Amino acid sequence: MILNVYFRFVNYSWRKLLFPFSWIYQGVTSLRNKAFDWGIFESQSFSVPIICVGNLSVGGTGKTPMIEWLVRQLSSTMEVAVLSRGYKRNSSGFQLFDSQSTVAQMGDEPFQLAQKYKNITVAVDANRRNGIEKLLLLRPNVEVVLLDDAFQHRWVASDLKILLTTYDNPYHKDCVLPSGNLRESQSGAHRADLIVVTKCPKELSNQSQLEFQNQLSLQVNQSCFFASIGYASRLKGKETPSVSDFVKQDFVLVTGIANPSDLIQHLDSLGATYTHLSFSDHHHFSSKDVHHILKTAGQKPIMTTEKDAVRLQSLLPEESLFELPIETVFLNDPKALTATIKQHLT
Repeated sequence: MILNVYFRFVNYSWRKLLFPFSWIYQGVTSLRNKAFDWGIFESQSFSVPIICVGNLSVGGTGKTPMIEWLVRQLSSTMEVAVLSRGYKRNSSGFQLFDSQSTVAQMGDEPFQLAQKYKNITVAVDANRRNGIEKLLLLRPNVEVVLLDDAFQHRWVASDLKILLTTYDNPYHKDCVLPSGNLRESQSGAHRADLIVVTKCPKELSNQSQLEFQNQLSLQVNQSCFFASIGYASRLKGKETPSVSDFVKQDFVLVTGIANPSDLIQHLDSLGATYTHLSFSDHHHFSSKDVHHILKTAGQKPIMTTEKDAVRLQSLLPEESLFELPIETVFLNDPKALTATIKQHLT
């Protein structure tokens, strides 16, 4: 919550004045990582493969779409579980999704995953070690656990670590908090097995990918893949109109995500005319917010993201609310990525 307010209101140029504090922050996080590297702190292994998806930076690098991509690749042949922290939920400790679970209890992204993929297990726990132990105790048939946003959670020994970074703001051009956006120094990227550059232009050439990859200074054991955001051609709601037809009318766009710029760019490319109501990431919509949204919309339909929809669907009229699904689309052959992932699971 504090970081959300900080990034929303503190101008980036002013943050550069805080650079001396970044050295202190980097020193503390580096010391913690060294404690794990030297065996002072011990990472726990488990009986099933653990795949960690995370980033070095704060905010939207596309972790949930990446988790969804992994679910689609693995769940047809394996019993898949997803364990998340459950950011901004009103519960504490370990929570396992069931038919009685609520968005407030699970958090928006875990709830979205559980609703969308009925054949997987979804749980939340800020303590990932404890969460995995309880998850495997309650669901002993689980064959692989996907850890969402857990790259810095080194108490768990992951069999495969996937690090995400955005094309427009990669970690190698950033610095640590508070003057930059990184949770730890760039050297933390060396722990990753795979690096996925997200939110790339769809037309990014092979040559540009190679040049970008060279800037990352990969280790010999690391692989790099490039991906963009794929937007669905149809909206989800009480009705399922095509996006191309929907954007011919005026509408209200409601977002509570870290960075809606890609969505805005996509809608603008379609020639859409809309009013954008932007809220902070994982925003809990109050009655005042709902009144403002309805007043702004009037008779116009409302478009939102899948993550926001799980928080808005009980607050706004069903016939007025439409969500735009997205997915991770790899620019290079995803079969190579799938093969690499499965090698780590055997």
